Amino acid sequence: MLNTSSVSNTDQLQSATPLALAQALAEKLTITPNQWHSLKGDRQAQAQQQLAAALVFLLKEQPQEALPHLHQATGWLDRSISPLPCPGHGNSTKQH
Repeated sequence: MLNTSSVSNTDQLQSATPLALAQALAEKLTITPNQWHSLKGDRQAQAQQQLAAALVFLLKEQPQEALPHLHQATGWLDRSISPLPCPGHGNSTKQH
């Protein structure tokens, strides 16, 4: 017997636009302020967050907005970016 909620979830996914799906994914992968300390050095989580944001911009036909997020994701994966201090601690150092 099929679970009614799984059928409706499948229907919702199939009827959603690619942009809506990407926005939902980006929201799900966003590192919140409460998660910052535990995930600031998690390269995979950081890259996922940046790639999801890039996908949203690409689907909005804003490739120039997507590029910085793609570069950030690459930097996390190739280790050319290091975690910044906690945003709430007043350090204004920028990532490259």
